[in-house]
Amino acid sequence: MADEQLTPKEVVELREEYDASQIQVLEGLEAVRKRPGMYIGSTGEAGLHHLVWEIVDNSIDEAMAGYAEHITITIEPENIVTVTDDGRGIPIDIQQKTGRPAVETVFTILHAGGKFGGGGYKVSGGLHGVGSSVVNALSEYLEVDVHKNGKVYNQRYERGAVMYDLKETVATDKRGTEVRFKADAEIFKETTEYDFNKLATRVRELAFLNKGLKISIEDRREEEPVRLDYHYDGGIKSYVSYLNQTKTTLYEEPIFLEGEQEGIVVEVALQHTDGFHTNIMSFANNIHTYEGGSHEFGFKTALTRIINDYARRNKIIKENDDNLTGEDVREGLTVVLSIKHPDPQFEGQTKTKLGNSEVRTITDRLFSEHFDRFLMENPTMGKQIVEKALLAARARLAAKRAREVTRKKNGLEISNLPGKLADCSSKDPEKSEIFIVEGDSAGGSAKQGRSRLFQAILPIRGKILNVEKASIDRILANEEIRSLFTAMGTGFGEEFEIDKARYHKLIIMTDADVDGAHIRTLLLTLIFRYMRPVIEAGFVYIAQPPLYQVKQGKKEVYLDTDKQLEEYLKEIPPTPKPDIQRYKGLGEMDAEQLWDTTMNPEHRRLLQVTVEDAIEADVVFDMLMGEKVEPRRVFIEDNAQYVQNIDI
Repeated sequence: MADEQLTPKEVVELREEYDASQIQVLEGLEAVRKRPGMYIGSTGEAGLHHLVWEIVDNSIDEAMAGYAEHITITIEPENIVTVTDDGRGIPIDIQQKTGRPAVETVFTILHAGGKFGGGGYKVSGGLHGVGSSVVNALSEYLEVDVHKNGKVYNQRYERGAVMYDLKETVATDKRGTEVRFKADAEIFKETTEYDFNKLATRVRELAFLNKGLKISIEDRREEEPVRLDYHYDGGIKSYVSYLNQTKTTLYEEPIFLEGEQEGIVVEVALQHTDGFHTNIMSFANNIHTYEGGSHEFGFKTALTRIINDYARRNKIIKENDDNLTGEDVREGLTVVLSIKHPDPQFEGQTKTKLGNSEVRTITDRLFSEHFDRFLMENPTMGKQIVEKALLAARARLAAKRAREVTRKKNGLEISNLPGKLADCSSKDPEKSEIFIVEGDSAGGSAKQGRSRLFQAILPIRGKILNVEKASIDRILANEEIRSLFTAMGTGFGEEFEIDKARYHKLIIMTDADVDGAHIRTLLLTLIFRYMRPVIEAGFVYIAQPPLYQVKQGKKEVYLDTDKQLEEYLKEIPPTPKPDIQRYKGLGEMDAEQLWDTTMNPEHRRLLQVTVEDAIEADVVFDMLMGEKVEPRRVFIEDNAQYVQNIDI
């Protein structure tokens, strides 16, 4: 290898070549356009929607500071978004450092605004804090109207560049800010179309988290505009009621507690149900902290301690009995925990875990103080809460015995993979994927059509057990569920270990009919309840098999909806006569068709399941599968108009 070594002279020459000319300095917003993913996470659908929230967050800041009462989001034709608020209006006077109007500075200079230590806001939302300037940089155009001092001030930008100086236009008796922007198709090549339901779900969440604030969202892209108005005087207490609307609760009203210490505001709303599952949703400055963090840790510690203290003080737990565990006191509990922090620090894989260490102590102290007082003042509810936890403790011990027996009986502790699993040859989880396929015929086609290198197939037969209504021993006795747990290699429930996942893509592939949707929902519910970290890690997907195949001569096209079919048939010549095949199930496709349309990474379309999707599905699933008839009747009546061409 000696002949490959550099001489001292050659080393010096190479060093000299690396000079200032090789250092690229990106001026202003050029850096954002060059590396958009650094600022908004991705240039896919998630990044596109993130633009909306960066603008909305500024209006929310005005509301949290007490200056705005109503925010409106409108999606116009061509996916132009308008966000309006009735706050103070972005300042229009000259900003000292830039010598330009403050509003122009906010939209053209990175990290400029009232949330960067300038005293504009004590607490602010927004995940990245890059806000308006990044949206401006990534928009084909952006216009801002500031209603202030009886006048309207306007400025327009195109791909971040100022088109004209801030100008005064007309007189007005309103106040606030209106921002209109159109996402740049040069950046968002995948799509520039907004999903109204996704936006509306987050808008509703923001309305719950900001008590008394009215937020409206309107979609004007169709002939019949759709408008939704959200306004909750009960705040997160109303959120818990919403989450529990289809469940049977132990007491009528959720418990709401709040306190403040060192400028940190802590709000907690909680309510017990008669179910087995825990739903804790935590937020910091309106950001959903899916991965939890210090606030959630402080709450859990305090909850366990206070309930045990109360139970012992009132002799409900005897002196020699074991304490209730955290798992016991949280069974059947729905919680929304929201904190407001002047300087939140986020960490974790997706920056959705709160890291501020002081928050753990403050949340523990404030919740303990208020919850202890609440239990003393409401002894009937206190007794109900403790008795629910005692029932959970007895069930936990019974489940432990059942688990041990079931493991020995069914070999869950053995590394043997289920016989029906057609595994892939790759041992690299990052490259490996498992398809959960409904039915033997579809499973057979999938096994024949797959790439054996990285695709595993696990067929399931019929509808799996509804885990919402089953004890752990019944769940472990179900062969289909046991096969999934074993194939994934992660374990389940409290013993789940994401690092042991044998596949980093778990793809649910079911028929595009009512039964397929039901099976998909049952699988998602199982995963959400007992393997939730795989959803949080982004490992869970839903396959999108086509509904139609159209053959005309040698040309084959696959289509997803009746509307697509109708439009396609209008475009093609009448001859030769097209052959249209409607797939009622995956089993009707041969191995090659299934590979081409649904499994081939080059052509397939997968829907990634997010925690928001799972939580929303959980509410709907409870409504459809729960014991309360009235919410189910209302839901079906409200949504019947959207159901077409269902094969039953």
